[in-house]
Amino acid sequence: MLSPNGDREHRHAVRVRLPYEVALPSLLTSFCFTEHAPRGQDVASSSAFCKHQFIDLANDDIFHPGLSALERAVAGESGKSDVVDPIGHLPLRKAIAERIVAQTGFDWSPEEIAITAGSKEALLNAGLAVLEKGDEVIIIRPWQPLVPALVHAAGAVPVFVDARRPRYTPDVSSIRAAVTSRTKAMIINSPNNPTGAVYNRTTLQKVAELAIESQIWIISDERYSRLVFTGLHRHDSIVVVHPAVRSRTIMVNPSSQALAISGSRLGYFVAPRGIVSAARKLRGYAAKTPSREAQRVTIRHFRAGGHVARETYERIFSARDIGLNILSSLRDVTVSRADGAFFFYLDLSRLASALQDEGQFGVTDDFASWLLKQTNVACAGGEAFGDVSGLRVSFGVPPETLAIGLKRIVQALNSLRLR
Repeated sequence: MLSPNGDREHRHAVRVRLPYEVALPSLLTSFCFTEHAPRGQDVASSSAFCKHQFIDLANDDIFHPGLSALERAVAGESGKSDVVDPIGHLPLRKAIAERIVAQTGFDWSPEEIAITAGSKEALLNAGLAVLEKGDEVIIIRPWQPLVPALVHAAGAVPVFVDARRPRYTPDVSSIRAAVTSRTKAMIINSPNNPTGAVYNRTTLQKVAELAIESQIWIISDERYSRLVFTGLHRHDSIVVVHPAVRSRTIMVNPSSQALAISGSRLGYFVAPRGIVSAARKLRGYAAKTPSREAQRVTIRHFRAGGHVARETYERIFSARDIGLNILSSLRDVTVSRADGAFFFYLDLSRLASALQDEGQFGVTDDFASWLLKQTNVACAGGEAFGDVSGLRVSFGVPPETLAIGLKRIVQALNSLRLR
């Protein structure tokens, strides 16, 4: 089937095109959506409910109590200087390789690993390494903010394929229908931001088979791999589920967030040597390189056995239980299971439809604004993720703050209950 401009259309897939010549700042303005309520504190303080404590559940960082030992170590390393390989310190790349060997059971070389200034830069480097002008990249919707902008920055075209509700897992048949001769890559994110979905082995197997059959790259964003709360509480990487897809897979992961040094922006990607070699050349011209201090501290963390990551997991696991218990009181709203990551995802479609008929709300970003004014709690509206029916709520905050914020949300949304 042809659209008016002659492009093929697919069920459940939407193509968004921008001229490649669009300036990057303009591009990012159009496609980079904030994950935080805009000027939430200002909006809240002007409301009739400003007597309540302001609570930010729109954030995408994890709360860590106090100044962590790793943060103190970063500060202690400040001022030390040496020449750093554009793809990162060799000792750190060796430590990451050893870690991935332990997780996957396969051999990995430091030359298959590139250290970046955060996981978003890792995604951008991966895109620039494999994409060319006009290539198409399949993205599962709801998507992680900034991902469409990164695809455009590489000169490529995002193709959005809807996840299956209510679990928000990929519909492989819809992905297959969206593949064309221009398809170059597919971006997957499990555990998922914003939905908290974790893709099971069967889904990953089918995705891998499709990638091999169609000869497309898989960019696997695994930044929340340490936060899986169901099944065996273990992350399954697509290269473990289907080893034959390794030669066309780029795995992206951060280190800074899990280690409570997210301000230091440290991430990495794992890819075939040719991709990492291209990244080394690209990063040789980069204006920003990963913090030397954060790289050294991450090595210390690996050598110490990863206690910070374990403590973080325990806190987030407990917060998830608290949150699911409170959100179970919601009416006319479907709450995802939050199998991974640290986000609850609320499907407000039924409630929104009824209220739109009454002229009360346009899209669910209006719910986010309304909740902010009514409760002084900030959430991330689904428009930022390409899903006007969604509302993302973080449980990466202190548990007592989470409980207060969620109870306010439940009370407010239930007050709009359908009659």
